[in-house]
Amino acid sequence: MRHFGFIILAAVLFASCKAKKNVYMYSSFHEPANEGLRLLYSFDAYHWTDLNHIFIKPEVGTEKIMRDASICQGPDGIFRLVWTTGWKNDQSIGYASSPDLIHWSKEEHIPVMAYEPTAINAWAPELFYDDEGKQFVIVFASCVPGRFAKGQEDENNNHRLYYTTTTDFKTFAPTKLFLDPGFSVIDATIVQRGRNDYVLVMKDNTRPERDIKVGFSKNVLGPYTNISKPVAPLFSEGPSVAHAGNDWLIYYDAYRDKKFGAVKTQDFVTFTDATGEINIPQGHKHGTIFKVSKKVLDNLKQQIAN
Repeated sequence: MRHFGFIILAAVLFASCKAKKNVYMYSSFHEPANEGLRLLYSFDAYHWTDLNHIFIKPEVGTEKIMRDASICQGPDGIFRLVWTTGWKNDQSIGYASSPDLIHWSKEEHIPVMAYEPTAINAWAPELFYDDEGKQFVIVFASCVPGRFAKGQEDENNNHRLYYTTTTDFKTFAPTKLFLDPGFSVIDATIVQRGRNDYVLVMKDNTRPERDIKVGFSKNVLGPYTNISKPVAPLFSEGPSVAHAGNDWLIYYDAYRDKKFGAVKTQDFVTFTDATGEINIPQGHKHGTIFKVSKKVLDNLKQQIAN
């Protein structure tokens, strides 16, 4: 009887732990990006299931699209969402918030590059919560023609990274240059490995590069140095990072092949191809990977079922 009771107790504890286990979520969209936010989920960061639902439709911007959706849950439990609202002639980014990824606030159009009248765009905003500075950091790419040295790419495609910070998404610090690595750069993701230990994963958007590289800093706002050689193949963009066990998985959008690829690393110095280990449903495009509680996922499934 004692043995039987132990088995029951172990089963209850296992079920309890499983219920509290965090779930990986991947924000996504389908081309031509006019439908809205999609979500996928995974329990191991390798195999993904499509929730097959539109959670918020784009309503702001010059083209009213929702690309490059980045979601970050703050210490208050609220999910914040930022996204690209237009390809060009749009100096703002989209913003909305939600307590549960189901019910969303009114969409806003934040003029992050309005201070630069010749800025062409504001692409791929990425949210990061800086727990040391107690603030949200928004990093995005923008092109200001004639501002920086360029390679083979057109002057209107010569991007650099910019950023702003906020604590409440009502007031924002003046936008500043985040990174000029000496080449056109977009699609930046900040990874924190520990205190004063940050990695920036980005796309080198120059011709003929167009691949993923990483840089390192002791401060979330940089400077990021020791920019690596390419860690992913040619024609890769939209990197998203998941920490799974001892490995860091860098997902990338292999946009020429219309599929996802991945590399994994433990030190961001040595990388191995993990494309054969991942599984993402076709049709999805890059966003960001974040974690939620199992309860959040269950509520999403229930909402869809109803």
